[in-house]
Amino acid sequence: MKGIRWKKMSIIFQGALNSLNPVLPVKEQIAEAIEAHEKTEQNNVAERISTLFTAVGLEPTRQENYPHEFSGGMKQRVMIAMALACNPELVIADEPTTALDVIVQYQILDLIRSLRDKLQISMILITHDLSVIAELCDTVAVMYAGKIVEFGNIFEIFEKPKHPYTRALLKSIPKMEGSRTRLLFISGSVPDLTRPTPACRFYDRCSYAQKICSEVEPSLEQVAANVSVACHFWRQIEKQ
Repeated sequence: MKGIRWKKMSIIFQGALNSLNPVLPVKEQIAEAIEAHEKTEQNNVAERISTLFTAVGLEPTRQENYPHEFSGGMKQRVMIAMALACNPELVIADEPTTALDVIVQYQILDLIRSLRDKLQISMILITHDLSVIAELCDTVAVMYAGKIVEFGNIFEIFEKPKHPYTRALLKSIPKMEGSRTRLLFISGSVPDLTRPTPACRFYDRCSYAQKICSEVEPSLEQVAANVSVACHFWRQIEKQ
């Protein structure tokens, strides 16, 4: 794992407050990741941390500060700097804008986008916020109860979703333009994953469900050049 963690793949954790050690300056926490995976001189480590701080929009002089001396958005920038410390090929971002206000969310998303394009890194974004996915992603995998129900090109899925869960998610987002409409909500509850059903996990909340849905789990089927869906009745849904 030493050659993979931080070097090949790193992660931006959801809660920066809980991910940073409160009794160590952030400089030491970033240096620890570099020193654990690379043989480099102390001066080079300090120089790299300064470069990382500049890249994420933080003053290099702040690297000596402790986590409690940063705002929520600044702590998230520290986490992004730490994730990039060993020049990984893949970064996993787990709800990177959770608990941040709208303005700071925009700043963090803009930072992630610019760093992704500048450094040419791949990214996996884990989030429940479809607007964030629309901003940053090329491909989306929609999951329900631990199963991928729809997968494919972001534009095709957002424009014409083929799974009832994806459709419901998109209809629950308020729109800035057009007439006001009542937002859709999904009735029922998420299934108990300690006793998962052998059938479709969405069937008891789905308005399209029929008897087969409670008996046979649909496989993830490629239904277009860039889209796969796991639903027995995707053809009927697509026509609507």
